[in-house]
Amino acid sequence: MACTFEKVLADTRTLLERLKEHDTAAEGLIEQSEALNQRVQGMREVGNALPDKHTDDSSEIQELTKYKPHVLLTQENTQIKELQRENKELWVSLEEHQYALELIMCRYRKHVLQLMMAKKELDTKPVLSLHEDHAKEVQSQVERICEMGQVMRRAVQVDDKHYCCVRERLAQLESRSKPQLSWNTGGTVTNNRDLQCAEATL
Repeated sequence: MACTFEKVLADTRTLLERLKEHDTAAEGLIEQSEALNQRVQGMREVGNALPDKHTDDSSEIQELTKYKPHVLLTQENTQIKELQRENKELWVSLEEHQYALELIMCRYRKHVLQLMMAKKELDTKPVLSLHEDHAKEVQSQVERICEMGQVMRRAVQVDDKHYCCVRERLAQLESRSKPQLSWNTGGTVTNNRDLQCAEATL
C-alpha cells in the first residue's frame, strides 16, 4: 500500500512539473503574439500615413506590367506546352504504376488470407468474396490486354502471309518468263545466221 501511495505522489509531482512547463510555454507564445500584433499595427499605421502619390505610382506600374512583350509570351507558351507534355507522360506512367501496384496488392491480399486461414479458422467468406470479385476484375483486364496482343499478332501474321504470297507469285512469274526470253533470243540468233548465209551466197 505504501509503495502505491509513493507512486501516486511521484506521478503527481511529474504532472505538476509538466503543467509548469506548459504554462511557461503558453506565456512565451502570448508574448510573441503580442509583439507580432504590435508590429502589424505599426505597419498598418505607416501604410496609412503614406501619400496618395505612391499609390498612383504603384497603379501605373501595375498597368505597365500588364503589357508583356511578345518574346515573354512565346517563352511562356513553350513552357506551358512542355509542362503539358510532361504532365501527359507522368499521367501514363502513373496509370502503369497503379496497375502494377494493384496486381501486387492483389497477390499480397491472397497470401495474407491464406496465412490467416492456415493459422486459425475464421469466418472469411465476405473477405474471400470481395477478394474473388477483385481478382475477377484484374483477370478481365489481363484478358483484354491479351486479346489486344493476339489481335496485333494476327494482323502481323496476315501481313506476313500476304507478303509471302506476293513473293511466291513473283517467283513463279519470273520462272515462267525466263524460258520465253531464252527462246526469243535463240530465234533471233538463228534468223541472223540465215540472213548472213544468204548474203554470202549472193
